[in-house]
Amino acid sequence: MAFLFYLAFCVLVGGLAWRMVTYARTPAPLKIPTTPAPTTVPGVVFRMAREVLLFESLFKANLWIWGFGILFHFGLVLVLARHLRYFTDPVWGWVVLIQPFGIYGGMVMVAGLAGLWVRRLAVERIRYISTPSDHLMLLLLLTIGISGLSMTFGSHPDVVGVKRFFEGWQTFSPHPLPDSALLVLHLMGVAVLMIIFPFSKLLHAPGVFFSPSRNQVDNPRERRHMAGWAARFDKETPHG
Repeated sequence: MAFLFYLAFCVLVGGLAWRMVTYARTPAPLKIPTTPAPTTVPGVVFRMAREVLLFESLFKANLWIWGFGILFHFGLVLVLARHLRYFTDPVWGWVVLIQPFGIYGGMVMVAGLAGLWVRRLAVERIRYISTPSDHLMLLLLLTIGISGLSMTFGSHPDVVGVKRFFEGWQTFSPHPLPDSALLVLHLMGVAVLMIIFPFSKLLHAPGVFFSPSRNQVDNPRERRHMAGWAARFDKETPHG
């Protein structure tokens, strides 16, 4: 299990770095901000903040999807923050304070995922464009969430042993995991998610920051927009 998490961590970090470099190098030859768009850089920053934190465009497009998406993402943030207790010693004060809320976050996350999956199955036009990978991704996320909640309310693994495993993992001297089938299922799901994340549709999380329709200033009259390669070509080409 320790080797699997080392592999998953390397694939996650390396894959994300490769993707970010690819996104950054992709030319944007056109000025295409979705209107109404901000005309200043601070306005773009504010718009991106609303998009990332509140899913503004999704709210305007479909309230049902927005609601389930908000439940899943906000619940996920609480769950991830709660799990920091396994990687810190001593545990940070604010992490201790949010422990009960992290449990509720897990419930909310699973509810949001269930709603998103029902949408894919029940709405005909969404079902038509859904691929097997979409369903498998939702199944994987639900497996992680439900197995985690099952360990909270049902079979309780040795949390001290789990923390000892991850503390040792960080120092390349991992200890054995507690004997728990649910724990193994939960951690296997997390490792698989880490491995496939950089190559899946879930990459919209960091990808939104590279979207020209969101990160561009709407100033085509004030400033000529040119992709990097076009600017170099224009500079090297003699005029007149």
